[in-house]
Amino acid sequence: IFMVMMGILVMVAIVNPYMLLTTGVCGILMYIWTVIFLSTAQAIKRVEGTTRSPVFSHVSATMAGLNTVRACQAQDMLRDQFDDKQDVHTAAWYLTIVTNTAFSIWLSLICATYVVVVAYTFLLLDDGTTKSGNVGLAISQGLILVNMVQYGVKQATEVISQMTSVERVVQFTSLPREVTDGPAPPTGWPQRARLVFKDLSLRYDKDADPVLKKLNIVIESGWKVGVVGRTGAGKSSLISALFRLAPIEGNVFIDDVDTGDIALKELRSKISIIPQEPVLFSASLRYNMDPFDKYTDADIWTALEQVELKRSVTSLSSAVQSGGSNFSAGQRQLLCLARAALGRNKLLVLDEATANVDPNTDALIQKSIRTHFADCTVITVAHRLHTVADSDRVVVMEAGEIVECGHPHELLQKPEGHFTRMVQQLGPAAEQSLRDLAAAAHAEHIKYVDADDNNQ
Repeated sequence: IFMVMMGILVMVAIVNPYMLLTTGVCGILMYIWTVIFLSTAQAIKRVEGTTRSPVFSHVSATMAGLNTVRACQAQDMLRDQFDDKQDVHTAAWYLTIVTNTAFSIWLSLICATYVVVVAYTFLLLDDGTTKSGNVGLAISQGLILVNMVQYGVKQATEVISQMTSVERVVQFTSLPREVTDGPAPPTGWPQRARLVFKDLSLRYDKDADPVLKKLNIVIESGWKVGVVGRTGAGKSSLISALFRLAPIEGNVFIDDVDTGDIALKELRSKISIIPQEPVLFSASLRYNMDPFDKYTDADIWTALEQVELKRSVTSLSSAVQSGGSNFSAGQRQLLCLARAALGRNKLLVLDEATANVDPNTDALIQKSIRTHFADCTVITVAHRLHTVADSDRVVVMEAGEIVECGHPHELLQKPEGHFTRMVQQLGPAAEQSLRDLAAAAHAEHIKYVDADDNNQ
């Protein structure tokens, strides 16, 4: 296009040199108008992209929970929500169309003015020697030039406005990366998995208030510790600090080794976690259990048997659908528990792992933990208080601080305690059941301690 345009300009200049001035003026006007349009179009494109994402997210979430939506008869509510989000996106998209139309109109006006000036110049400067063929050639070539310039400018502006998507991708590539390198931990670390949080604070943004505030707690080897609290208390942030998912202030020690001095890859590989939403890939069951091919088939079958899933699995090569959709919610959590058992780590974290499963699966998970992770340190971020009623310790968090810590039975002896108030909100029957469970666990704990003292 550029070479054709240059050829037309040379031809027009030979026929009528004064047209170079007109061409320059029109070119400057097009450039100014294009710059104005681009700044506006890019801003509108960003707005359109921002308003489009909620529409797709809403549709995706609705499709994923379609059974629940129909069971709760929430179709009208979700339809209204979709209409609201779509209206906002339509407004942004309509603004994009209007802006492009306005740009085309003004660009066409400049081009039409250029052709008129070309024709009028020949009339104004006609001295009787101008040939009609030259006039026709200049006008026809001017029309071709106008069309090519108009097409080229439109395509260029479209490409530049679409570059906002590339700009967003580039922003992600320029994000600061985690420093994964570092010294290796001692061989066999951790052997006891004794945790010490010392003056631990965490904030997700350097200018934001800390979500964890000067936490100090010791978790002895083999303890089963429950972390409870209301939404926003900082329970999951405590897990983030343990995995160093965000910069922390203070120290986290595992077996007297500061985790801040350990390479991230090594640290995270030594801690098993079962998240609230199980992570399963569209691959074979064996790949989901052992993606790095470290263990034998016999080891995997043993892990599945420990969580009572062996009968539900026909073959390790059987396919797992996207997100594990061919397994129930409870089975997906049990697969994650089997994966943790396969890793044989001394430290296990459950981040509200039983919040979305039925009570029977919850009980099965707790039984497997007590049986097969008896010598491991287990930290459970709990949604159901019954899950932590038989724990060795319960940590009650509020506004990023530890407000209570102790055996659940001992905490329930405080009439005005935070844990007591949380249990009372469950209702009389559930409260009594939880108190009985905590008392039985406390009696068992005392018996174990007395037996240990006698042996010593």
